[in-house]
Amino acid sequence: MSNDVSRRTFLAGTAAYGTALWALANIPRPRALRAAQESTTPSVLSAEQWRTVEAITGRVIPTDEEPGAVEANCVNFIDKALANEDARAKPLYDAGVAGVDAVSAKRFDAPFHELDADRQDQILADLEAGKAAEWPHAEVPSPLFFETVRAHTVIGFLALPSYGGNRDMAGWKVTKYPGGGHHLGGYSPAQMSGKAKVTTAWDEEI
Repeated sequence: MSNDVSRRTFLAGTAAYGTALWALANIPRPRALRAAQESTTPSVLSAEQWRTVEAITGRVIPTDEEPGAVEANCVNFIDKALANEDARAKPLYDAGVAGVDAVSAKRFDAPFHELDADRQDQILADLEAGKAAEWPHAEVPSPLFFETVRAHTVIGFLALPSYGGNRDMAGWKVTKYPGGGHHLGGYSPAQMSGKAKVTTAWDEEI
């Protein structure tokens, strides 16, 4: 995704990216929550898969003057989700990650995570459009894989940090989401109208 596009605008409009985001966002994940609280090491992704998925998330929500998906550890959210409630998507990730690295190897003779940002973006744009001629899996459409990773990345960026992503509340800080008012007893009418400041979950007034 180009850095010319505001990430806040992108994140605010994620519903436009299809059904995967809506479906994934509404899956309760108590087992993934427990797994994320127990460990930050890979559960089902291999070390190589972890690097590739992390690199993809880093282009979905790139790092600039603010933290992106890598800093938010979205790959850890994805790993814990795939190990638990989202396990049905694991075969899609197995094929998709292998496909991404196959395209990368054929085009640039290097794994995807070793490419510079421009080359990574080129590959991902072609996957999203279904125009990567080197894609090896006719039975797994590359747009489906890309949409699923993008959906998981956005959810991991914005979900409660206890689910394994949104590390240091990076996603909330970028989007100026205060972290919910329930921990403060709810918002007052003045706060809701913007006339009074809100104290965030990281103790900043906005």
